[in-house]
Amino acid sequence: MSALDEAISRIMDGPKGPQIGAFFDFDGTLIDGYSAAAYFTDRIKKRDMTGRELVETLKLTRKKDLSDNEFHDVIGKGILEWAGRTEDEMRALWHRLWQSSIGSTLFPEAWKLVRAHQRMGHTVAVASSATRYQIEPLATEYGIEHILCSPVKIRNGKLTGGLAGPPAWGEGKAAAVRGFAAEKGIDLAASYGYANGNEDIAFLRSVGHPTAVQPKDQLQKIANESDWPVLRFDPRRRGPARAMARTVGAYGAMGLSFLAGMGYMRLTGDRRKTVDLVTQAAADSALRVLGVRVEVVGKENLWNHRPCIFALNHQSKFDMFAMMYLVRRDFTGVAKIEARKVPGFGTFMEMADVAFLDRSDSGKAINALKPAVERLQKGLSLCIAPEGTRSWTPKLGPFKKGPFHLAMQAGVPIVPVVFRNTGEIMGRNDQTMRSGTLQVAVLDPIDVSEWKIEDMEKRIAEVRQRYVDTLEHWPSGGEVL
Repeated sequence: MSALDEAISRIMDGPKGPQIGAFFDFDGTLIDGYSAAAYFTDRIKKRDMTGRELVETLKLTRKKDLSDNEFHDVIGKGILEWAGRTEDEMRALWHRLWQSSIGSTLFPEAWKLVRAHQRMGHTVAVASSATRYQIEPLATEYGIEHILCSPVKIRNGKLTGGLAGPPAWGEGKAAAVRGFAAEKGIDLAASYGYANGNEDIAFLRSVGHPTAVQPKDQLQKIANESDWPVLRFDPRRRGPARAMARTVGAYGAMGLSFLAGMGYMRLTGDRRKTVDLVTQAAADSALRVLGVRVEVVGKENLWNHRPCIFALNHQSKFDMFAMMYLVRRDFTGVAKIEARKVPGFGTFMEMADVAFLDRSDSGKAINALKPAVERLQKGLSLCIAPEGTRSWTPKLGPFKKGPFHLAMQAGVPIVPVVFRNTGEIMGRNDQTMRSGTLQVAVLDPIDVSEWKIEDMEKRIAEVRQRYVDTLEHWPSGGEVL
């Protein structure tokens, strides 16, 4: 059992209820690195930072530890630069930075810890020296209600450039946690804390179950002396060199499979057979190079109900590799029209009868689905993500109606394919794939033949709930394919 599994087991074996708190540091604990780096990088790109300011900032941020005065100087300068902005402007700024860079640094391991506490009904809070605007995108994504942070001063609806109280740093963070616990009736002696910095020692000492997360030197020393659990997560800002090499190798294997398939196509003229051979060879070789094992529950549902629509929850580009490996033959998909222009791969998608959607024109999108219906009726299955976009975490987004309309029109069932951890292998905006074990649950088919248009929203909500329930209560009995 891994250290993370042990940590989750301790949570699940402990008491339930909101009187138990779970307090998570933000920078370096929930995300890899520091959210402020995204802000400074953005300013540098916009040439909105003087050379002197850049040098001074780099000197401070490269230090292993900041004194209280140095931290106050850093946060003070940052907040001073925001003077005159409204809260809506600040939220828009940090939402943009979240989408462009911060979101991709989420630790999947931390997500699992948060979800364990939420399942136990604990009061979960982020406790950080960052500002509310930096933390809110993650808190929204994770469903975390409470944020303990460095408060900014607001006058007449705008930031003044100053703090409204002591920053949640060092003893200030510990005080904020104690005050929040007293207000909410939380038993700190039975509560949990997670943090990585030396400045977090006082905060961690304030809870009964502290955990050091990829700790700095002094925190590691205290954790060893105090027998605190220590967790270390895989880096997310940049994939390890080994993962980068494997990713290059996986794409190379796909390329070689495609070239071999084109040779087979010239010899036989059999386009469908070529697509199936390329799909199987590319997926098998790519996953072998990556070091990814696939563990499946309900593998019989991959074959017993075709043609069908395989509906998957969507987290990253790796989902494509996974579906190619699982479905293997006699299937197609849908893609944005821009994908047709991708060298090599666009040609292969055309060979595979992929339906290209022009999302800028709803009329064209509807027309593009007609060939997909025809292919389903001719015996090809269709792989599609009802969410329509990739998610930052395993949390499901809303389901769109398109896949279900297709199933109704073609007279085929929906077969739910639930991915548990594709985001750990490759995150939403990642370019690097990691090794690991992909867990998949292929659920029993959903017959849509009796569905009525007026009941669509209710029916789709019921289908989506099957995914939610599966992710929350993962079925046993998986076997390696």
